Amino acid sequence: MFGGGILPRYYAQRMQPAPPDRISVLIADDLRLVRTGFRVILASEPGIEVVGEAADGIEAVELARARQPDVVLMDIRMPHLDGFEATRKVLTGTRSRVLILTTFDSDEYVYEALRAGASGFLLKDAPADQLITAVRCVAAGDALIDPSVTRRLIARFARSVRPASPAPEIAAKLTAREMDVLRLIARGLSNTEIAAELVIEESTVKTHVGRVLTKLALRDRVQAVVLAYETGLVTADQPEGRPLGINLAAEIRPDYTR
Repeated sequence: MFGGGILPRYYAQRMQPAPPDRISVLIADDLRLVRTGFRVILASEPGIEVVGEAADGIEAVELARARQPDVVLMDIRMPHLDGFEATRKVLTGTRSRVLILTTFDSDEYVYEALRAGASGFLLKDAPADQLITAVRCVAAGDALIDPSVTRRLIARFARSVRPASPAPEIAAKLTAREMDVLRLIARGLSNTEIAAELVIEESTVKTHVGRVLTKLALRDRVQAVVLAYETGLVTADQPEGRPLGINLAAEIRPDYTR
């Protein structure tokens, strides 16, 4: 294509999937050529409508509040207001979900965007079909992480903010089984793998995941992973699972409790 904190007390509310027949998208990037390229790709896809373009973070927030798009494609490096702060403002003032498109110059950018509340990440040089799939995935209420973003990335930055012991308020809100499920999500296991690990039905896992997100007021599995690391529920020295506990682009299905 083209180049160019979620704090535990600051989680946005979980949102319902967008209507399947129409997905509205706002493109925020300071480069006109990039915006045009994204518009051409998305406009050619049935059921996706580009409702606006923003050249900086302030304009992105204003347009998101005015037009309430299902998905905001957000660049990180923009003038006046960067993509991190713009993401926070968009999420506090709209029903939109944010998909970060970045060149990944710095791993720290990715983690900071996670903390800001982004629901997905995709490299700007990803193929057009991955962009379309990512938009549909995020609009459906799911969470998407590019395969380049791994559990090791989250662990690396969560280490510096990890408290001495897991936050007691999490344990107070969840059942023992839901705590088990949250730990396994953060370790990178899919619902199928969690079911095998806990010796329960996959449908039961899906129910537990939904309850975890609801009880902790989390929008998606991205936020669940960040919360688990930031509160010390899962630590960097625990056994490795799969990469970050989010299904990757090749496995996307429109189901946010997946």
